Amino acid sequence: MRLIIKYEHLFMILERAKESKIEICGFLLGKQQNDVIVVKEVIFTKNKLNSPTAFEINPLEIVEVLDYADEKNLEPVGIFHSHLCKPIPSERDIRGMKLWRNVWLIVDNKGNYGAFILKDGKIKEVEVEVIRS
Repeated sequence: MRLIIKYEHLFMILERAKESKIEICGFLLGKQQNDVIVVKEVIFTKNKLNSPTAFEINPLEIVEVLDYADEKNLEPVGIFHSHLCKPIPSERDIRGMKLWRNVWLIVDNKGNYGAFILKDGKIKEVEVEVIRS
């Protein structure tokens, strides 16, 4: 599986993570064809927990993002959020991945990132291809 994301989109996420004292979060909108996921838009959402160690998105905000994606003929192909430690799925993330079965892009405040998906009950790393447009 491969996640293709524009440099500008990844840069925005990484910069916001560097500036934040809490976990940032949001959605990756785009298209998926077989094992290739192409990100077209990044939508930041509010971390309603206001926490440095966890995130949660208000369900009403999720509905707004899903409606927006539908209007733009895009799919929610991924979720992103930041950690103040190594960018790998936490136990809490794994529980969330059982509900949102798409790619999870995790970044840290030092510019590191990784993408993961839950497949057959196991965490699998997803190749990230950063493109310049």
